[in-house]
Amino acid sequence: MQQTLNTTLLIIGGGPGGYVAAIRAGQLGISTILVEGQALGGTCLNIGCIPSKALIHVAEQFQQTRHHSQGSALGINVSAPTLDIGKSVEWKDGIVDRLTTGVAALLRKHKVQVIQGWARVIDGKTVEIEGADTRIQCEHLLLATGSKSVNLPMLPLGGPVISSTEALAPKALPKRLVVVGGGYIGLELGIAYRKLGAEVSVVEAQERILPAYDAELTQPVLESVKQLGIKLYLKHSVEGFDAGTNTLQVRDPNGDSLQLDTDQVLVAVGRKPNTQGWNLEALDLEMNGSAIRIDQRCQTSMRNVWAIGDLAGEPMLAHRAMAQGEMVAELIAGQHREFNPAAIAAVCFTDPELVVVGKTPDEAKAAGLDCIVSSFPFAANGRAMTLESKSGFVRVVARRDNHLIVGWQAVGVGVSELSTAFGQSLEMGARLEDIAGTIHAHPTLGEAVQEAALRALGHALHL
Repeated sequence: MQQTLNTTLLIIGGGPGGYVAAIRAGQLGISTILVEGQALGGTCLNIGCIPSKALIHVAEQFQQTRHHSQGSALGINVSAPTLDIGKSVEWKDGIVDRLTTGVAALLRKHKVQVIQGWARVIDGKTVEIEGADTRIQCEHLLLATGSKSVNLPMLPLGGPVISSTEALAPKALPKRLVVVGGGYIGLELGIAYRKLGAEVSVVEAQERILPAYDAELTQPVLESVKQLGIKLYLKHSVEGFDAGTNTLQVRDPNGDSLQLDTDQVLVAVGRKPNTQGWNLEALDLEMNGSAIRIDQRCQTSMRNVWAIGDLAGEPMLAHRAMAQGEMVAELIAGQHREFNPAAIAAVCFTDPELVVVGKTPDEAKAAGLDCIVSSFPFAANGRAMTLESKSGFVRVVARRDNHLIVGWQAVGVGVSELSTAFGQSLEMGARLEDIAGTIHAHPTLGEAVQEAALRALGHALHL
């Protein structure tokens, strides 16, 4: 006999957006049920952000140790290291397990009922759990189903053709890896695999790597990629994979065909909203391309049906989903909120790292703003020197008339950690004088932020 559960809020999807919405709703005393077919934490915690950063850390440590085994300028010498990739994956899985267990504990603490199973939407107030004979009636339905990797029809996944999911849990390392896609996912993993000892090639259809970022910002990454010995095939299109000969067929800019010998092919050409498999069609919502159309409050075209995160399109970032989830819970509790951030930081964990917050110089120009653009190089930063990393810079974009900062960009070692300062300065409406007049601790990478603002005002101190 089918059981019917009643709740105020029903959330489909336990990723960063869904679980944060559930925790906040629980804190606010809203009766909440969260339905998740796989592990809590979604792509980000299980097969995305967290495991990829863990693998990147392993790769960096291994490369550093190898560097010291060849005699380092620091005077550290060690014997040549070996890698037990099974143990590395075990360590990564341990981190994932601790985080997902923590999420489950927080949901329990805030009295959120978690149902393990696949949801099937009946209408805007009713959802069934497949194979569980359970129906849930709700006042508010929050859709947080995330996104999935885009597949290429000429490169079906299976065997040597893998997605980022398999790349993050290797049983063994391939001798040769071809990465299809030179965006942030492809390059983060390509660089990690190269540092772990694989021969890596990257095939990208555009004329440069990281095409979503501007050329000046990606130049230090391009130099690093070449230094690491990663082969780039830019403006090349993929035609298919021959499993018999283990070769990837690609076409060069002149239309000639090339055969790339490889043991594995990693397909990393982006992500798309996860709209299939849970009967979204039953809701007849307004769409925005392949994503669900939402307003400034994350409301869809149906009353009391909400959508957050990757399902609602770009930017597909876990921290955006979390902020939206928190807001929706507060709206349901009767608070007045709007999702209107000054900027959302985008971080790329390549070597060196990239951060973009707010408008780039080109975007400011396209918006009709007359801006001052100023950079400060890490080559002139003491802390960067002590970290053996002098490549890269911090760049500020500010209005010429009133010095209001509209954007920050940075490329260099550890600049992901500067993203918070960048975001705060934009959210608080900082001007160049505010940043230039704030005493920054010495020696830190953050001094480059102050120096970029000082330089924009015409008086950098260390340049």
